[in-house]
Amino acid sequence: MKKINFMLTAFRDGFQSVYGARVLTKDFMPAVEAARHAGITHMEFGGGARFQALFFYCNENAFDMMDTFRKTAGPDANLQTLARGVNVVGLESQSSDVIKAHAQLFKKHGTTTIRNFDALNDVNNLIYSGQCIHDAGLKHEVCVTMMSLAPGWDPTGKIHTEEFYEKVLRDILKSGVPFDSVCFKDASGTSTPHTVGKTIAMARRILPEGTKIVFHTHETAGNSIACCLEAIKAGADSLDLSMQPTSGGTCQPDILTMWQALRGTEYTLDIDPKKIQEAENVFQDCMSKYFLPPEATAVNPIIPFSPLPGGALTANTQMMRDNGTFDKFPEVVKAMGECVKLGGFGTSVTPVSQFYFQQAYSNVMSGPWKKITPGYGKMVLGYFGKTPVEPDPEVVKIASEQLGLEPTTKTPLELNDADPKKGLKAAEAKLKEAGLPVTDENVFIVATCADKGLLFLKGEAKVNGIRWAADVKKTECAKAENGPVKVTVEGKAYEVSFENDNTAVVNGKRYTVGTAAGEAKAAAPAASNGAGATVASPMPGAVLRLSVKEGDRVSEGQEIVVMEAMKMETPVSAPASGVIHFLVKQGDQVQTGHALAEIK
Repeated sequence: MKKINFMLTAFRDGFQSVYGARVLTKDFMPAVEAARHAGITHMEFGGGARFQALFFYCNENAFDMMDTFRKTAGPDANLQTLARGVNVVGLESQSSDVIKAHAQLFKKHGTTTIRNFDALNDVNNLIYSGQCIHDAGLKHEVCVTMMSLAPGWDPTGKIHTEEFYEKVLRDILKSGVPFDSVCFKDASGTSTPHTVGKTIAMARRILPEGTKIVFHTHETAGNSIACCLEAIKAGADSLDLSMQPTSGGTCQPDILTMWQALRGTEYTLDIDPKKIQEAENVFQDCMSKYFLPPEATAVNPIIPFSPLPGGALTANTQMMRDNGTFDKFPEVVKAMGECVKLGGFGTSVTPVSQFYFQQAYSNVMSGPWKKITPGYGKMVLGYFGKTPVEPDPEVVKIASEQLGLEPTTKTPLELNDADPKKGLKAAEAKLKEAGLPVTDENVFIVATCADKGLLFLKGEAKVNGIRWAADVKKTECAKAENGPVKVTVEGKAYEVSFENDNTAVVNGKRYTVGTAAGEAKAAAPAASNGAGATVASPMPGAVLRLSVKEGDRVSEGQEIVVMEAMKMETPVSAPASGVIHFLVKQGDQVQTGHALAEIK
């Protein structure tokens, strides 16, 4: 029988695909130990969203997490991370020195293998990053990213097909970038089994003999086991698999499910299923205090028509819950398809999947193409590399006008290396200005996490955004006790209930409300009448930065605060002229209507 190897993704992609990557290190280390005792030696343990999320939400140092993981998994484990080509572990692309530092620091903190992908399948974005991984003494797993297109999206029939992926793979081979294995990565799980089988067979034909081929998918669209079986039959050597509660649904298929699917065939995972069950029981116990979103456990039949990766789906649905816009989710998913079609058909995987979702969210909330989001706009203008096909000219024109940027054909490395605001020197200067220790790790944290990295290093960050099961249960109990109230206003019926002191649910949609007189005053933006104003938050979110200093004189319309919600930055302008007095500080979490500042 042929042994099929696998990497356990539960502690990286699993966390990202279910909990928005927001899991505290101490809570899951017993599960790592249990996986080790079950005989699992290849685990994904960092990179991707599990780098930034630890600083942004968990108030933890990602490098410390990696050190702890290595100690727990043992010295011989193959510990793998995920890198986004020239973005490495950020949503923005980076300069050459940051990309090199990424490989060196991840090697220092316990990494064995780095999987290196580019959402646009622009091989230029893989060459330098892959060379740095190799030069650091790490195994380089180069990636081709996959998805399927809904019927009618591609009239040429040449995009995201076996022939399309063959061209990408041949470009990788021509580039000469060194690699140890090749992964075909389908983050949305939308590729058809037929395309997966043909693609893997193609790769087996043209790759050097003995090259390890890995297949990665998610169960979101319901095809994961069928795709994995086709990949194995076509010549794949290894799969990405997970464990409960981060398996199935928005995650990778479960180890035990794949083992069952292979029974009676000529292939085997060569595991002890009882030991895997024991490890899964430990893991489920570890995660029992975290809220498990129902959409994370289900197959979603609309995903093939609008490819939304598992790692983006739950992160965005939970942010929409926070913002009281979860009722708009079906509309946003539908609008996302249009963003894919007009945006150049980049693969729906981070960061491009987030660009698609953010633009779709904006199109639903503000009107189609009324507001171009920075990530999507820069993508169609070429600032992240070359899209598989040219984006829609009208969308490119709108993006250029709104963002004040011209389209470019320069590579991200060229642009970033020439940008004085990017790179290790710029990050080092920020550390010195803040009076913080200048270490290789700290410089990299600031370079990739910007203001939030500084906030963490200054000790001003807080644990936030983690969804606890107990909090959700309390909310549900409060709803049950209070019960909905039927209200009729001008002949229209409304069902109103309160989840807590700040949240009302009206016909299924959440609204942030204030009931005390003081809160009502804070929530109401004052008119600009020359006598000053109270500046209210336009949304729930975090105070990313203060654009002016306490006591500064500001002009009406001047940017004074930048908020962050839905992974997007939203500037807040002064409604009046005068001297500003802030009522919040950087890093504070606020609700809609919360008083941010007073202008007198």
